Amino acid sequence: MFKNRSNSGKEGTRRVSLIVRWVSIVAMTIAVSFLVFSAVVYNTVRQESLNQQQDTADEIVQVLRKRLVGIDSELEIANVVQQLSPNTRRILKGGPTFSDNNDTTSTFNDSVLSTVTNPDVTVAIYNLRNEIVFHNGESTPKLVKFSDEQKSVVKENSKGQSILYVYRKVRSRKTGKLTGYIVVKNAMTAHNRLIRRTLSIMLWLSILAVVLAIIVSYLVVRSVVKPIKTMSKVAREVNDDPNSTARIPELNRNDELEELALSFNMMLDRMQKYIEQQKQFVSDVSHELRTPVAVIEGHLSMLKRWGKDDPQILEESIDASISEAERMKHLIQEMLDLTRAEQISVHYPNAIAEPMEVLTRVVGDMGMVHPDFKIGLEVEDLDPDTKIQIYQGHLEQILIILIDNGIKYSTDRKEILVSAGQSGQEMQIVVQDYGEGISDEDKKKIFNRFYRVDKARTREKGGNGLGLSIAQKLVESYHGTIDVESVLGQGSQFRITFPVLTDEDVKRLEKRQEEKEAEGNGEKPAALPEGISKD
Repeated sequence: MFKNRSNSGKEGTRRVSLIVRWVSIVAMTIAVSFLVFSAVVYNTVRQESLNQQQDTADEIVQVLRKRLVGIDSELEIANVVQQLSPNTRRILKGGPTFSDNNDTTSTFNDSVLSTVTNPDVTVAIYNLRNEIVFHNGESTPKLVKFSDEQKSVVKENSKGQSILYVYRKVRSRKTGKLTGYIVVKNAMTAHNRLIRRTLSIMLWLSILAVVLAIIVSYLVVRSVVKPIKTMSKVAREVNDDPNSTARIPELNRNDELEELALSFNMMLDRMQKYIEQQKQFVSDVSHELRTPVAVIEGHLSMLKRWGKDDPQILEESIDASISEAERMKHLIQEMLDLTRAEQISVHYPNAIAEPMEVLTRVVGDMGMVHPDFKIGLEVEDLDPDTKIQIYQGHLEQILIILIDNGIKYSTDRKEILVSAGQSGQEMQIVVQDYGEGISDEDKKKIFNRFYRVDKARTREKGGNGLGLSIAQKLVESYHGTIDVESVLGQGSQFRITFPVLTDEDVKRLEKRQEEKEAEGNGEKPAALPEGISKD
């Protein structure tokens, strides 16, 4: 058992490593997801802004083209100027937006003027000989060859800024012949500024997200690893010293780790209890068997020396040895019963009994075994179908121990009364005798192992002082209680109480028992009916 537990530290370490890996994966996933999200947002903003700049450039190209398609011959300075308004010509040449000779209305009604007032836009008009007809700004965008009617290109300058170039062919409205080219250069200052700010914000947010993911991962891993390390430490201490009282301190987490720690402590307590029971069993057996073994040894020694030649001594020694052997046998059986009573949750976790049936049978059987005693049964408010969680044989054993105890300590009034009743969700069984009674001092000790109120008389009747201990262990193992009320010279009254099972409890225990039997037979447990929990 301890060899298997010695691997708990390694298993805990493997689990910690697994948890760390999973948390790291989750943290990296969060960070990568945020980086991907940032990239998507950045590209979306960039593309949307670029589309707006493209629309602006296309609008300027279309306005200029509508003015120039009325020219049938190749574009020249003279015919281009005729098609462009004075306001547009002045603006293209770098003049003021408004003129004293133009009123406000005529200025803003000029569609060409309204499109070229954007300070980011530089316009150039070329003829078929690649000569510049018109342009504005200090830097004139160059004409490049292109096959389609219109071409848009985004380039980067030496400073890493994006610049949009739009190239458009101009054809005569009447003849459809090519007359020249329009080139629009859009510096996209607002676009570049927006992209720089967006990139900067996304970069800082990504760094912040990665840092937060690392911090959160560290805190989560630390909060998970710390209690697991504590559990591993406690497991190693218990493995090194099975009698160690080391336990996992309260975690105050209200999560699965706290539940695991509580279960771990309960397991250690149970293991410690079994160890103590084993020690107690060995100690008690050694103590109680010492006397009968000594008696048998004495008689055998006497027979060996000179008693075998004396028929009377030989018979007495043989009878005494047989009597002590029988007492040893009875004692060992009681000790085994007591040990099993302390392991009910292992052997009989799903047992169900009907107390009414057991009471009737036990009282009847004890009346036949002890015809000189009047053993009666009184039942009040106890449904015959009432069920309690206890193995039927153990309930019989408890009743036999209590009735037999009353018979042993009876005096002149040879009468035992067994009564049973139900109150709410509890049922009670009372065994009343009218014998010697028990003093207040003895009432505190009668459930102790090997304790006898009157040791001499008890030995005469074959008692070992284990009956009431067995009864108490059996009752408490099935979540019941047992107590005694007694008056010296008037008798004693032992009262046991068990919780009554509901119909749902009965179904749950029966289902568990079926699953246990199926697993024991190597069968796959049947699926649980809907509405019935496995717990």
